[in-house]
Amino acid sequence: MHHGDVSPSIAYGLLELKKRIDAAKIPPSKLDETINVAIWNIREFGKKRRTDAAIHYIAEILGQFDLIGLVELRDNLTDLGSVIDILGPSWDVVYSDWMDDSGGNKERTAFLFDRRAVTFNGLAAEIDAPREKKGMEYLASQSFWRAPYMCSFRAGNFDFIVIATHTRWGDSIEGREAELRMLADWIDSRFKNKYVEDHDLIVMGDFNIPQIGDKLFKALTGRGLQVPDALIELKEGDQIIKGSNLGQNARYDQILHLPTLEKRFSKTGGVLNFYGSNAVVKKLFSDKNYSLTEFSFQLSDHFPVWVQIDTDIDGERFNQIIQNSKKG
Repeated sequence: MHHGDVSPSIAYGLLELKKRIDAAKIPPSKLDETINVAIWNIREFGKKRRTDAAIHYIAEILGQFDLIGLVELRDNLTDLGSVIDILGPSWDVVYSDWMDDSGGNKERTAFLFDRRAVTFNGLAAEIDAPREKKGMEYLASQSFWRAPYMCSFRAGNFDFIVIATHTRWGDSIEGREAELRMLADWIDSRFKNKYVEDHDLIVMGDFNIPQIGDKLFKALTGRGLQVPDALIELKEGDQIIKGSNLGQNARYDQILHLPTLEKRFSKTGGVLNFYGSNAVVKKLFSDKNYSLTEFSFQLSDHFPVWVQIDTDIDGERFNQIIQNSKKG
């Protein structure tokens, strides 16, 4: 991390933030053995410039992980660039374009990753809604408000694909349910195809699902997506909490996988609660008098959700080679 010659107030805030990070009990990843993967909705990141303190705090939080899906990233990437400068030269990012209309909200989706642990494999694509031929045109009967973004990565000898998305908000629960079901159907169809780049899939995002088990959750998981065991009960360290939002009462943010990946997920995962209390807010921004809402526009109204993944697959590969030779 390259925080440089920061002001005393930012230095004080970084020390306080490290206490919150320690409370999350995120185990270190091991090269070619494990990676720490996270999803974070950074509230309207890029719409309005963050303070210098917030940029340093966001970088410190992101630096705890190896691969992070970012949602609610906006069209202006200046603040993201400042964060990457602090993270250092080994960090890189792949990101989507933005949508100008109200549904798109000028949002991008991005994958930020540390090249020492994770490399980009070449696939980067937005997911289109299924189309049908109508006359001479191929048109979608429904749409993603913000197209899910899909990229391929490698960690050690483990190749995988990650999809990240920010599902529509608003009063229409039926519209949100239909969008979640459409994504589940698309995944089910595409990942049964023999030409898919890899069958190991991680799906992450802010799905705007209030609770695990509700009808929105069932729409998303109806085709086989599963929550890792480590995230069924959401924890901050050893403490069970009820949500990934600042109010800790909703399970908006999720990391899921297809059954083929079940054994890849370790038993460690949870949230990084950078808030803690109003007293922490004052310590992080000692020269301000932020309300909780103002604080959420500096850091976020969502916590990062993370899980550790086992990427050491050499033993499995060698066993498969031996089994294939016996079949021959």
